[in-house]
Amino acid sequence: MAVKLRLVRIGKKKQPTYRLVAADSRSPRNGRFIEVVGTYAPRGRSLAEPDAVVEIDNAKAVKWLAQGAQPTERVEKLLEQSGALDELAGAKAAE
Repeated sequence: MAVKLRLVRIGKKKQPTYRLVAADSRSPRNGRFIEVVGTYAPRGRSLAEPDAVVEIDNAKAVKWLAQGAQPTERVEKLLEQSGALDELAGAKAAE
């Protein structure tokens, strides 16, 4: 089973919010997933907080990446922002 780290859309119409999940690569975009790794709100949480919000559990992300999960292009950029890819590189260097 090939695992991917990808985004699942949730939220209201024209106000997208995404969950970053580990899912089987064959399942549909909003279908079944294995585990929630984090969230991404590109338009912010509200009018008071208009900046994009990225909340990722780096420990879970590193665990999945170490097991061979492939991130999508956008997820890879988000993991870079959160520092999960740096943690993975540090973990591999320590081995």
